[in-house]
Amino acid sequence: MRKLNVFEMNRISIDEFKKSKKNPLVVVLDNVRSMYNVGSVFRTADAFRIESIYLCGITSCPPHPEIHKTALGAEKAVEWKYYKEALEVVKTLQQQGYEVLAVEQVEGSTSLQDFAPAENKKYAIVLGNEVKGVCQEVVDNCDGCLEIPQFGTKHSLNVSTTAGIVMWEMTRYKLSPIK
Repeated sequence: MRKLNVFEMNRISIDEFKKSKKNPLVVVLDNVRSMYNVGSVFRTADAFRIESIYLCGITSCPPHPEIHKTALGAEKAVEWKYYKEALEVVKTLQQQGYEVLAVEQVEGSTSLQDFAPAENKKYAIVLGNEVKGVCQEVVDNCDGCLEIPQFGTKHSLNVSTTAGIVMWEMTRYKLSPIK
């Protein structure tokens, strides 16, 4: 097997990305403190052609060298907005017809492996702070919670790793491929 070079990968330009059809998935970052995690989420959102990212609370916004270091320019392609409070974003997205799901370990959560996104439905996922997770008030106002099954000695994953797993599952299942 031979690795493809960058020209053989048929990557689209930022302008083409902005004009393209997106997967009906929004990512909400609730007080994510690491700019490297923020950048990584942008890069993954670009890879799966996610609709947009909402940056809330202490979550840093582009442009910033630390975000760019992991985003590698994806922060220029993926639409984003900043809100002071994630709760405001959750309520706004629900009014716009999104089903909003926190990714958090809670009583009654749905295991990601058991979740089947409905066709023709818009979703938003809320990911939380690296230490405290998604704010309880935000969890209380979401339509449900998804949990990634874990089998080791740790009870959490890095927020950018979590974002990648959930975005992949959401896009591979029914929201994609984009044609």
